[in-house]
Amino acid sequence: MNKVVLMGRLTKDPEIRYTGMGEPIAIARYTIAVSRPYKKDGQTQADFINVVSYRKAAEFIEKYFKKGQMIAIVGRLQVRSWDDSEGKRHWSTEVVTDEINFAGGKNEAPQATPAPQAAPAAPTDNGFYPVDPSIEDDDLPF
Repeated sequence: MNKVVLMGRLTKDPEIRYTGMGEPIAIARYTIAVSRPYKKDGQTQADFINVVSYRKAAEFIEKYFKKGQMIAIVGRLQVRSWDDSEGKRHWSTEVVTDEINFAGGKNEAPQATPAPQAAPAAPTDNGFYPVDPSIEDDDLPF
């Protein structure tokens, strides 16, 4: 089984690129700083985990997440290798996302326009419902 679950903060704004062959595929690469559960000399330590998202997930993360924002992801660990122009082999380990979730408080939520009260909110193009700013964190049952 290859399953990774991480929660941390983005180290910079996610950037997206598109493949140039055939139908373009969106690829977002970013890094998450994940705090370790212990402190060294009173200082919190963190691991910086490389993450990659593809297609709609890549577009979603670029649109709704910014540097410093808390994020929770589920994915799988992937190791890849390549040879540079000098013939030297390089290795990279990264997490490929299956799920991306908001993990911050209400101050970190993306700004969304609430739907009219007469009609329920419809999902956006990426399948997620907009955040209702009238709902406070204290109102949630969890």
